[in-house]
Amino acid sequence: MPKMIVVERSGKEVSIDARDGVTVMEAIRDSGVDELLALCGGCCSCATCHIIVDTDWLAHVGQASGDEDDLLDSSDHRTAGSRLSCQIPLTASLDGLRVTIAPED
Repeated sequence: MPKMIVVERSGKEVSIDARDGVTVMEAIRDSGVDELLALCGGCCSCATCHIIVDTDWLAHVGQASGDEDDLLDSSDHRTAGSRLSCQIPLTASLDGLRVTIAPED
């Protein structure tokens, strides 16, 4: 069961125990953190689950796909660590992952 640290927009840190195989978006949503809208439900079509992956974890989560990259381009808050949380499956190798919920566009 991977554990993840989520930094809310207020700066508050929340530790989440997630099921192996769910996406980062599902783990955040299921934990009760309500800042992540995820309007499309994980279909990679809206960018409302934008997170910023901590620099130490970028190599572990990989690059954004073409569609994901295009959607992230629409955000005023895109950074080098920007990803859509619906596109990152959680596995044991991501135990300790730290992400920040991006500011709302």
